Amino acid sequence: MAISTKYELKLGAATREAFGRTLAELGNKNKNVVVCDADLSKSTYTVFFQKEHPDRFIECGIAEANMVAIGSGLAAAGKIPFVSSFSAFVINKGFEQLRVTAAYPNVNLKVVGTHSGISIGEDGPSQMSIEDLSLACNLPGFTVLAPADEVSMAACIHLAAETFGPFFVRAGRAKAAIVYEPGTKFHVGGSHQLIDGKDIAIFANGLLVAEAIKAAEQLDAIGISARVIDLYSIKPIDREAITKAAEECGAIVVAEEHLKDTGIGTRVAQVVVETAPCVMEFVGLTNYAESGTPEAVLEKYGMTASVIVTAAKKALARKKK
Repeated sequence: MAISTKYELKLGAATREAFGRTLAELGNKNKNVVVCDADLSKSTYTVFFQKEHPDRFIECGIAEANMVAIGSGLAAAGKIPFVSSFSAFVINKGFEQLRVTAAYPNVNLKVVGTHSGISIGEDGPSQMSIEDLSLACNLPGFTVLAPADEVSMAACIHLAAETFGPFFVRAGRAKAAIVYEPGTKFHVGGSHQLIDGKDIAIFANGLLVAEAIKAAEQLDAIGISARVIDLYSIKPIDREAITKAAEECGAIVVAEEHLKDTGIGTRVAQVVVETAPCVMEFVGLTNYAESGTPEAVLEKYGMTASVIVTAAKKALARKKK
């Protein structure tokens, strides 16, 4: 079965920029939206909100833990606070406050971590966030989303603003290929099957969704039918889509710009072993990366379509035994 849908995968805006623009628009519609940033507003693009709504923008300085506590307090007072910094800073430095002031009391705090993964590139390993999704998923009550492009980022920010409870939304530094048409619907706990397939299913999110699409096209060229699913909602996770893929394909590859040990692969595997055990392979990181251009580090550490293709072939070989 040849792939019926072809993606041009033109580069769009970085998801961090889509976040900033959407946030500024939200500020026009909802006066309860307030924003806290940690001296990185030009990089996180919350500067767009700051320019339009300076009376609802709080510059917290380089004090991420304090910023999280301020945001939680604003949430407890009835506001819809978005707190933002690089993922490596807001999650790691703010984790205790996320746990005590946001997760435990279940406040309406929205955390957006930008510059996630190793595609931050030249800024180096100290600022590469490859544990953020795991840490966010470990916070009870948190919804965790990882959009793939500017369209899905805008939709996820609207979801966060309109849904009560703490959220973590992952954004990247690099420009992202456009996967979705404007107006595509997203929901908490959902996923999107982008390409149909029967031999193997590839789950991905973030920048690796585009690579998964390229991998499916390469597999199609050699007669392998691969299903591609964008797992943008990591918590809650789309158990129905995972179970269906396991039952119908019998083999799964999970690709992510995150540590393999604790990323979405482990969450998908948990569903698979509970519902429909099948062969699985994992594409992800095993250690911290080096500094380099985004393209160079993604290539060196295997965040590419060719590595996904290799993993798919390995899974299919095991499936036949």
